[in-house]
Amino acid sequence: MVFLAKVKTVYVCNKCGHETPKMAGKCFNCGEWNTYEEKVITPSASKVGGGSIVTKSKPTKLKQVEQSSSDRIVTGNGEFDRVMGGGIVKDSVTIISAPPGMGKSTLILQLCNTLAEKGYKVLYASGEESDSQIKNRADRTVKEISENLWVVSDTSMDAILQHIEDVDADLVIIDSIQTTTLANYPGSRAGTPTQVVECATALKDKCKDSGRPRASLIVCQMTKDDEMSGPRTLEHLVDTVLYLEGESGEELRTLYGKKNRFGEIETGLYAMQSDGMIEITNPSEYFMTKRDEVIAGCALAVVKDGTRPIVVEIESLVSTSYAPFPSRTAMCFTRKEQLNTLISILEQRGGINLFDKNVTIQTTGGIKLTETSVNLAVIMTIVSSVYDKGIPSDTVFIGELGLTGELKKVPALDQRLKELSRLGFKKVYIPAGWIKPGMTFGNLAIVECKTLGEVITKQFGFIEKKRKKKTDEE
Repeated sequence: MVFLAKVKTVYVCNKCGHETPKMAGKCFNCGEWNTYEEKVITPSASKVGGGSIVTKSKPTKLKQVEQSSSDRIVTGNGEFDRVMGGGIVKDSVTIISAPPGMGKSTLILQLCNTLAEKGYKVLYASGEESDSQIKNRADRTVKEISENLWVVSDTSMDAILQHIEDVDADLVIIDSIQTTTLANYPGSRAGTPTQVVECATALKDKCKDSGRPRASLIVCQMTKDDEMSGPRTLEHLVDTVLYLEGESGEELRTLYGKKNRFGEIETGLYAMQSDGMIEITNPSEYFMTKRDEVIAGCALAVVKDGTRPIVVEIESLVSTSYAPFPSRTAMCFTRKEQLNTLISILEQRGGINLFDKNVTIQTTGGIKLTETSVNLAVIMTIVSSVYDKGIPSDTVFIGELGLTGELKKVPALDQRLKELSRLGFKKVYIPAGWIKPGMTFGNLAIVECKTLGEVITKQFGFIEKKRKKKTDEE
């Protein structure tokens, strides 16, 4: 016998997604007031009392499952394809999030038009902009708008799902998911956890239809704390999560993957310009300054951007401080205390006193330094600035520094050295003990050192002599 389950009413917190069977003024989970909203759940009919349950899915042997992840939509945008692992998987759902003004809508519109020119049908659904606003941005950032690109300004996910069928879209853009609603949840307004998750689920089911797979890019808003808005369930629901970051007023934009089911975690680099998002195809050249002379206060390091080594230039400025506490400024570090730690190592292990000096460091191009492999280069640029002695532009420093002043190994050192050899650099300082007999890297001279003092002596030998003479006189 078939029984119809009763309609169930629950109350969902629009801040954290907590559910409760009864209405309450204060959320039992996050403690916020007046955040519960009514949600009506209508379970489907099921057979009970010895009857069988009818299911649409059937178990399949894993060996017999056909792989579709290799079937990708290559956008032709090298940096984006790199982050995606080689292109967009045809039945995938991707989230891209960024603070306001970072250029995520501009980047997506450029990708849409490029794919449309290749013959893919693209539907761009926006709940934040009108059709005319999208057209104005396209005229500014796209050379010629493709015939295969459709736009619609709508906040109804039910209507958008129908538009997908009408256009027979290969790629669907939702900008943004916080503006969409489903009619089945009338008690929840746009942007609440219920609507966000249910709208994303409906889109995911549409895209992963085995009979007609489609790809989708979902734009997700950010909170004031620069975190992706919505419940964590949203990240688990999709296949790929991308973030676009950059500093206000600077042109550098970094696109990186936080989650990718179809590839490694990579990073893409763009320059935000008046005519749109421009790929940075040669990062090492972008993050270095071309000079005809050697200037003090500059040193080169190699960072790993996903699987790609990039040569970056670190600049420093050391000046006399007339305040009780000298300033330490390093916007390029993600952790503010990192510069203080390196200065302490330099003072104690390198014998250079900076107690009355202001120290400022920055990177060319504004790239963030997240690796400890740049520690040696940071200290060497400070030493160069202190003694007003430049470092040749064909010399690079790679190494992590311990509190003892010892140089420690860094991961993927061979890849970094191969990249330096390919780019034509002449000398590199690295931690001792890594090079094995028979290993060569072209014309790149590799200088192995055990301690910071050894690096300073080999690069600025006269400095050690001057310091020793001064100590003897004292």
